[in-house]
Parts: sequence; C-alpha cells; structure tokens
Amino acid sequence: MKNNTMAILFAADAENHLNDLTIHRTTASLPFGGRYRLIDFALSNLVSANITKIGIITKNNYNSLMDHIRQGRDWDLNRKNGGISVYPPYVFNSSHDVYKGKIEALYTTRGFMLEASEEYVVIANTNIAFNIDFDEVEKFHIEKGADVTVLTYKVDDPIVRKVVVSADKNNRITDMRLAVDADKGTQLCTLNIYFIKKDLLISLVDTAYAYGYDDFERDILQKSLDSLYVMNYEVKDYVAVIDRIPSYFKHSMELLDPKVRESLFYKHSTILTKVKDSVPARYGVDSSVKNSIIADGCVIEGTVENSILFRSVKVGKGAVVRNSIVMEDGIIMENATLDYTITDKDVIIKDGRHLSGHESYPMVVVKGKVI
Repeated sequence: MKNNTMAILFAADAENHLNDLTIHRTTASLPFGGRYRLIDFALSNLVSANITKIGIITKNNYNSLMDHIRQGRDWDLNRKNGGISVYPPYVFNSSHDVYKGKIEALYTTRGFMLEASEEYVVIANTNIAFNIDFDEVEKFHIEKGADVTVLTYKVDDPIVRKVVVSADKNNRITDMRLAVDADKGTQLCTLNIYFIKKDLLISLVDTAYAYGYDDFERDILQKSLDSLYVMNYEVKDYVAVIDRIPSYFKHSMELLDPKVRESLFYKHSTILTKVKDSVPARYGVDSSVKNSIIADGCVIEGTVENSILFRSVKVGKGAVVRNSIVMEDGIIMENATLDYTITDKDVIIKDGRHLSGHESYPMVVVKGKVI
C-alpha cells in the first residue's frame, strides 16, 4: 500500500568537514561499509516504508551521486508515479546563486511539495547510516498529535556542531541549542531527520524565506517550540553520523562487529545499493585475512587485518593492511604497509611504501593518488 509520506533529502551536509573524502564527491555518495554509499541508507529505509516520492537536493560535486542512483532502479524507484527527483543547488529564480541554508534549499522544492498528494514529509540529511522503521515514526507522530517529530539519538561528549535537545517527560521538546564545550557526558542530539505535515512545512518555509532566514533548526524549529508541538522520537538502535574524518573511520571500524552489521543492514530494512556484477574475491596461497570485510573482486596475496576493502582492491605479496580502509580499485603493491589509513578510489601504494596514521585521526590518501 502506498504511504502517505514523501521525502526530501539533503545530499551535501557535512562535506566541508570531511575534507579529502569529499573533494571529488558529495557527502551522500561517500563510500561506506565495503560496497555501499551513505545515501543507500536513507533510500532503503524510505522504500521499505513505501515512501517512494523522494526529492534530493544537491550542492557540490554531485556527478558521482547521479552515477550511483541513476533513475533509482536498484531501490525500485524508477517508476512513473513517484520515484526520485534531483534538484540543483540554485536559489529559487536564480541560475547561479547556490543556496545558503536549508530554508532556501527547501524553498526550491516548493513546487515539488505542492504538486504531491502526500500529507507528510520526511526531511533528512544523508550523512547518516541508520536502519529506522518510518512506519513507526509516522504512527508515533500521529498518536502524539505532533506538529513536528524530531528524531534524536544519544551522543557521548557531543562536538560543537551538534544540536542538543531537551525534552519533558511526555517527550515534548522544550529546548534545542548548539552543543558547547561544557556539554560533557551523554547528551540527546538531533539526527537531522524530521517528520512534519507537508502543508505546515510549506507555510513555515515560506515565512522564514520571506524574512531572509536560512537555518532550519535555529530559525524555524527552535523559534517554534512554544507555538508548535515538537516531539522527540529517540532512535535507540545503532546509528552512525558521519561528520568528520574520525567519525567516518570510527563508524567504519565498528562494522567489523557482526552485531553492528546485523543491526545496521538488516534490522528493519535490507540496505540496498547499486548492483555491480563482480567476480568473487580471490585469496593467494600465502594470504592471511583476519577480522576484515572483503568485497567482491578483490585479490589478496598479502596480509589484511581489522580492515575494510571495497570492490576490486589488490593487495600484493608481502603487503600488510591493518586497521585501514581501502576504497574501490585500490592497489597495494608488494611489501607496502598501511596502518590506520584511508585510501580513496583508484589509489596506488607503491612497493615498500609505509603509511601510518592514528586511531583518533587516520591518514587519508585522496582519490587517484599514487604514492
């Protein structure tokens, strides 16, 4: 049965903080978990709840995103009614001014929302790996009589950019503010996923746009806590918010835990991605692999430990890859060593080279680099 909800996704959140990993791509198309892209999680969860009318707002470097999603076929979104609509990053009635914040971006999708028959809208960033039942979110929203439902999660010692939430015993949100250095311990923070009635969203965005506001959380939600019924929906399952190089590395390494993989990829929805026909991984006689994720098409002749190798990676004889992430088509030549290192796509590490970072901040090698 068709859901009464549509979705608007932001493809570019956090890319200014992901440095070398988003030079050539938008955040939504950042590879994750051996064969996925971050946008796969939002698309798969939405489709699982029969939310099939989806708008994606782009910003920078979105060619790889377009190549990945194509017409949405891999998520059963290449359909006559509904499917994926991609919006360029330009301000309404402008062909060259890029939007400054979410309010301007949402205003560009005004026609998309007005033409839709759906009653509700999911607004979400795509720098999040999650597995959420949106049917349950909608049920909660309706039962509570909420105007806006804010999805939240608990964070230990949140970084300054995160939005900290306070809620009363009935789960009504009473305060939203940016985290400060004094926010130590476990805090409730927004996931940047919101559930809201479409007509209300259009009205709020129209008013905020007219006043020149740009920040959705600060200029709409925070200012409306007294006048609107804004509810807290805490997500207690595993979620990974990718907003820095260290968080990308940390959450990638957590995937080596089978319980995390089960929760993230299969609990409520099966996470789908672009299909590629690849041969199985091949292991040489002297190869050694421990506690690692090895994607299709890899050729392993050296040692791989506590690492994630994407499709078609080659590890030469005598090479050692530990505590590292090697993206698609990477080549680690003979006797090279990687430790706490992230290599982007098409990277070549020459014979005998040794690269090492630190668990708290791994070394990153940009796409196409030869070292």
